[in-house]
Amino acid sequence: MIRTKKVDFSQFLCGTPARDYIFQDTAYEEQVKQAAELLKNADAVLIGAGAGLSAAAGLNYGGSRFRENFADFIERYGSAAMRDMYSAGFYPFPSEEEKWGYWSKHVWLNRIEPDALSLYRSVYDLVKDKPHFVLTTNVDHQFWKAGFWDGNIFATQGDYGEIQCARGCHDKAYDATDLFLQMHQARKDCQVPSCMVPKCPVCGGKMAMHLRCDQYFAEDEHWNQAAGRYASFLKEYRKKKVVLLELGVGFNTPIIIRFPFEKDIRENREWTLLRLNRDEAAVPESFGDRAVGINEDLAKSIKDIKTAAQL
Repeated sequence: MIRTKKVDFSQFLCGTPARDYIFQDTAYEEQVKQAAELLKNADAVLIGAGAGLSAAAGLNYGGSRFRENFADFIERYGSAAMRDMYSAGFYPFPSEEEKWGYWSKHVWLNRIEPDALSLYRSVYDLVKDKPHFVLTTNVDHQFWKAGFWDGNIFATQGDYGEIQCARGCHDKAYDATDLFLQMHQARKDCQVPSCMVPKCPVCGGKMAMHLRCDQYFAEDEHWNQAAGRYASFLKEYRKKKVVLLELGVGFNTPIIIRFPFEKDIRENREWTLLRLNRDEAAVPESFGDRAVGINEDLAKSIKDIKTAAQL
């Protein structure tokens, strides 16, 4: 029996009609058991992963991890501008050498240097024996590192290892992991050498990170192929038992994963939602027992669900 406690998240919805969200006031152990049973009985699993998953895995963008790794940048530009790795990425660096000085450090720390993190490996173990697909806003490449096949991943917001024309003169992203490594090794006084500053191979203009932050984001061939495979997955399993495993998705960009997943549940009676989130695991009350919202540390939840499912 799922017990509930209503909660108002309307302040997060930015003009979207308010949903009747509830926190499920059910014992954690019972929720874990329910989640394990749903996964075991599923025909397929659709993973929706947000920033909370990577944060729980150890890729925290603020706090001591930021201060210790970016002390030279904080000293140079000030703590008001350099509050965390996310906000620092929007700083108006006065030169391309300084811009790429920052991003080379950011990419090395969050994309190049880390191996597959334990939590991502655990997520892979949880779904590897069933048909599955990943929809993610994360750009740290962890799903690939953890063993997920490229054909089963749609990273909608880009990838830290790629760059593109800053003005989007053509829809193509370029692998720049080797360049970032060279920049990281050559960086001095928060800057990279001028000879390392990339130029667009088509228009000769500035390059930018392949991250969705403005209207110039390049939806290249690989991005469109992934979008097509995602649509095919939804169509193929429309009438089967699918678990939507939502991991660390909050209200930053809910229109990409959170709201579409809720729409999918409403339109597919055989589909169920597992919403795992440390703080925002409330679910629509109308879903009843077709949704389980677990407010707990993601690493703990995934570990306990794996154990309950005997994986």
